[in-house]
Amino acid sequence: QVQLVESGGGLVQAGGSLRLSCAASGSTFSNYGMGWFRQALGKEREFVGRISRSGDITYYADSVKGRFTISRDNAKNTVYLQMSSLKPEDTAVYYCATRSASSGTFQYKYWGQGTQVTVSS
Repeated sequence: QVQLVESGGGLVQAGGSLRLSCAASGSTFSNYGMGWFRQALGKEREFVGRISRSGDITYYADSVKGRFTISRDNAKNTVYLQMSSLKPEDTAVYYCATRSASSGTFQYKYWGQGTQVTVSS
């Protein structure tokens, strides 16, 4: 069992920056890769990016590539999403989730409650 709590969301103007944090507890954090997702009002949840267990490998959706950066500090059991050059279309609830192997593939099993990010024009 892993508990995840996102924080750092808020209101920011277009072009601004924001850093989200995801704090983990309950199990060994370094055992899991981590992913970030977002869901805008009335839209499907979408993948934002992910980071490997060690933090050496990251992958981003095309929509955020070059603007968002994922990092992690395993000593603090925390993963971060640094968001820059924010656009109104980035407005969404942002979620973090654990990424682990299961049944021959990877799955996002444990999820946080989400944090709201609102970007004004």
